Amino acid sequence: MGHIRALPDLLVNQIAAGEVVERPASALKELVENSLDAGAQSVSVDLAEGGMRRIRVADDGAGIEAGDLPLALARFATSKIATLEDLERAATLGFRGEALASIGAVSRLAISSRRAGERHAWRIACDGGALSPVEPAALAAGTTVEVEELYYNTPARRKFLKSEATEFARCEEAFSRVALSRPGVAFSLTHNGRRLAHHVPGSARDRTAGVVGADFAAAAVQVEASGATVRLAGLVAGPGHTRASRDAQYLFVNGRFVRDKVVSHAIREAYADVLHHDRHPAYVLFLEADPRLVDVNVHPAKTEVRFRDAGAIHQFVFHALSRALAAPLAGAQRSAPATTPAATAYFSQPSLDVAQPASRYEAFFAAATGDERRQAAVAPGAEPGAPPLLGYALAQLHGVYVLAQNAAGLVLVDMHAAHERIVYERLKGALDASRLPAQPLLVPIAMPATAEEVEEAERSADALASLGFEVGVAGPRDLVVRAVPALLADLDAPAMLRSVLAEMREFGASRALVERRNELLSTMACHAAVRANRSLTVPEMNALLREMEDTERAGSCNHGRPTWVQFSMADLDRLFLRGR
Repeated sequence: MGHIRALPDLLVNQIAAGEVVERPASALKELVENSLDAGAQSVSVDLAEGGMRRIRVADDGAGIEAGDLPLALARFATSKIATLEDLERAATLGFRGEALASIGAVSRLAISSRRAGERHAWRIACDGGALSPVEPAALAAGTTVEVEELYYNTPARRKFLKSEATEFARCEEAFSRVALSRPGVAFSLTHNGRRLAHHVPGSARDRTAGVVGADFAAAAVQVEASGATVRLAGLVAGPGHTRASRDAQYLFVNGRFVRDKVVSHAIREAYADVLHHDRHPAYVLFLEADPRLVDVNVHPAKTEVRFRDAGAIHQFVFHALSRALAAPLAGAQRSAPATTPAATAYFSQPSLDVAQPASRYEAFFAAATGDERRQAAVAPGAEPGAPPLLGYALAQLHGVYVLAQNAAGLVLVDMHAAHERIVYERLKGALDASRLPAQPLLVPIAMPATAEEVEEAERSADALASLGFEVGVAGPRDLVVRAVPALLADLDAPAMLRSVLAEMREFGASRALVERRNELLSTMACHAAVRANRSLTVPEMNALLREMEDTERAGSCNHGRPTWVQFSMADLDRLFLRGR
């Protein structure tokens, strides 16, 4: 080995570029985030050849003083932090002061900037790390950064770039993420001279519609939850609007797009009861937390964060989303408010014998027919002409579907799937009302364990007991299981316990047992639900509709399939070419 020596500054910057500026999309992200940190209210992006030939970002932000332009291209020079305390509570998107230096080391870069009140703008260029003198330039306001021929002087790195279409797709995704994060800022995107996106300032829902899609924004469920030091807001897809891929999952922590396994796990768990096994949730969520409780300096590209209390964040996000998704028929396109009183009939098991007064449904049919005598027979408290969300039953189709009429048009209900959800939620409610019962084992199970598992079992003995486990420590690497949850007594106790202990260590609380319990209850509910080809009377069908309106997560069955579909009058008119 040779002597230890310091690397040249240019080589240091080129090494850093490999981490910070992996591809054109990485450079674009850093440049646009700088614009936002400068207070820009309008950001324009112009790309050529997927960003490989040119990336141009122009903004109307505060600008850079002429004397600071050379420092802007120096490594670890920044106006955003000055002390360790500033770093620990960093609220800006950028803070390390290495992005521009890294980009300049592997491209031909130019910065033109004009601060408010200045007579003209100033410009500096950087060609492969070599700086030009600062010179006067023409620019109305703000800052414009141009990056030409990315990786022109590091051909080995350039060979790793993909096709123009692929690199542009990644740039477009980076642009979309930033546009979503700031709905009050105008953004535009041009590629090879063609304008592809233009977002005007507006509400978060409007910006979401423009980026993710109008269908998602229209059907999404609003999320709003606050804690002592944390707040969650945004939109999540209802059970009927999930996707085949993870292409519409956007999480922002303090305005920064991140991928975080703790929050992702909490979101997935919140959807566990309403998500089909091969589907993925869509969401645009904004998590705001005290910056001192979030470490953003854990990844070169700043796409990961670390929470000081990950378990608390997991529980907060999980419960916030669970409440939003648990609303009866959450995410449904509601055509009319459910204004009638809750159903008075008891939905008995295993039969559907319903004692339900016919006058309960007179208001809707009387309004539809104009029969004044029927209107006079309306039950006390009912509002003539204001049917509930799912309306009133008309008929049953092949013993499988219930057809109902509401204010918007036709409602089609899968009666087995709907009743399965109703029974399932009742079973969960019955168990949640009390501690899970334990089943003592006639012969305790001795199991080998890691030191971490033994430590967690000792620390979480009370939590394990509340879940139905009685676990003792038999040695430094041995546990003994003396009791298991009664409902799950037939399952593999050691494997189940290991899963519980692992999640307790990672997330601070176990959801594994709940998942297994819910799988069991789902199977029970499926067998208990009314079967297909069962003939129902009109009162029985109406009782099912009323129960759906009063049941959490009733928009989907236990397996994530929809329980009902709405056909508007416009949909039906199109089928029969009416109005053409």
